[in-house]
Amino acid sequence: MKTADFIVIGGGIAGLSAAARLASHGKVVVCEAENAVGYHSSGRSATYYHFGIGNNPVRAMTSYSRAFFEDPPEGFADRPLCRPTPALFIAREDMVDTLNALEADMRRFTDTITRATEADMRALLPVLKVGDGAIVTGVIDSSGRRLDADGLLQGFAKQVKIQGGEVLTDHSVAGLTCQNGVWEVTTQRGEKLAAPIIINAAGAWADKIGALAGAHPLGLHPKRRTVILFDPPEGEDIANWPFVKTAVDDFYMIPESGRLLASPVDEIDSEPTDAQPEDYDVALAAWKVEDYTTLTVPRIGHRWAGLRSFVADRVPTAGFAPDVEGFFWLAGQGGYGLQTAPAMADIVASLITGSPWPHHLETLGLTRNQIAPERLF
Repeated sequence: MKTADFIVIGGGIAGLSAAARLASHGKVVVCEAENAVGYHSSGRSATYYHFGIGNNPVRAMTSYSRAFFEDPPEGFADRPLCRPTPALFIAREDMVDTLNALEADMRRFTDTITRATEADMRALLPVLKVGDGAIVTGVIDSSGRRLDADGLLQGFAKQVKIQGGEVLTDHSVAGLTCQNGVWEVTTQRGEKLAAPIIINAAGAWADKIGALAGAHPLGLHPKRRTVILFDPPEGEDIANWPFVKTAVDDFYMIPESGRLLASPVDEIDSEPTDAQPEDYDVALAAWKVEDYTTLTVPRIGHRWAGLRSFVADRVPTAGFAPDVEGFFWLAGQGGYGLQTAPAMADIVASLITGSPWPHHLETLGLTRNQIAPERLF
């Protein structure tokens, strides 16, 4: 039987970042059900860092994580983990109040916010429809960053390995039992692993893993989101176009490797699964592009869907289960997993090792109680 100090279930960005942080405190083994890390949500993200999504706890974690992305520790890829890409949040007349509230919330966590005129918006995104009946105002966040998801996933996995840990793919968990303070994990292959602490970072499957351990469920709600990729007009230079998103959750678009990536920001209830795009949502994404911009989408080059899982208050959850000894929840990251991973990893280390709560998170207004599992029961 393979033994460790910590077993992390889930090889997405949440599980790998936590494992990398814990690896200096003991041996870590990561169990990932798929044949590659980051297969589900982490590998299907828009990979963008900004303050325009989530609530204040999420923004606090986003702010805290920025230093890591801009100056990662030794052992990560030689290429940068992020590159500056401004964010443009836009509003039609009926969205202005929402944009005003969003602007106020973002200003609490960054001083990089400016109001945009129609001319400012067109300078950033020449194809944007502005004026009466279209976009009338906007907000620019110059702190936006495009993240390297693969660089982050592989970097955290490397950190685990160089500190003596293991990242096991094709290791789906079939059973969990605890005797005398030691957890035994049985995989679908019949292999056995043991550790005193289990970190449940299984994404959309986290409640199912919790059930195997006998823990009260968090009440996770997986939501499907659809993304399309299409070619820009021939000769159009899109390299410096911003991430653009409506103030309400209706549309976003960003350049992606010479093409344009767009989403209708859909949230469709789903079971935990290998999410696939539906034809209606793909068509809706293309229609949104043509509704908000002067672009046309004659052909969709690629389409995909991913799951974003939330608890009731949409705040990521981290903490030991109050009803099951040695079982640690790390779940409900929604669509914020990449941009909050460094903060969540430090939170996990603090809560598991008993080290002080990260001081900068405290100054940003984030407390243990806001993310503790107990708040949900």
